[in-house]
Amino acid sequence: MMPKLNPKQLEQAMKKLGVKQEHIDAYEVIIKTKEKNLIIRNPEVVKVNMMGQENFQISGDIEEESNITEDDVNTVAEQANVSKDVARKALEDNDGDLAKTILDLSEK
Repeated sequence: MMPKLNPKQLEQAMKKLGVKQEHIDAYEVIIKTKEKNLIIRNPEVVKVNMMGQENFQISGDIEEESNITEDDVNTVAEQANVSKDVARKALEDNDGDLAKTILDLSEK
């Protein structure tokens, strides 16, 4: 069973161990991957420096967003024989799934 520590005591204990924490006032954090973007709204961000290594701890409301490139739009427009605007909208509706978007547009 862990004893209850108030945040100040915990921070002091961490300092004694050489761990420094810094709260960062952020309103949004975006993590970009090849397939999608992770958007963290109302984040609580803490930078932790432990033995010369910097790490970030992030929590908040997470949303996923497809990463749609111009190449994706051009491919769909060409393969489904539609305009780029129609292709982009269809890709957004299908969360960036090229194959599903092309099939859906080809069936119309």
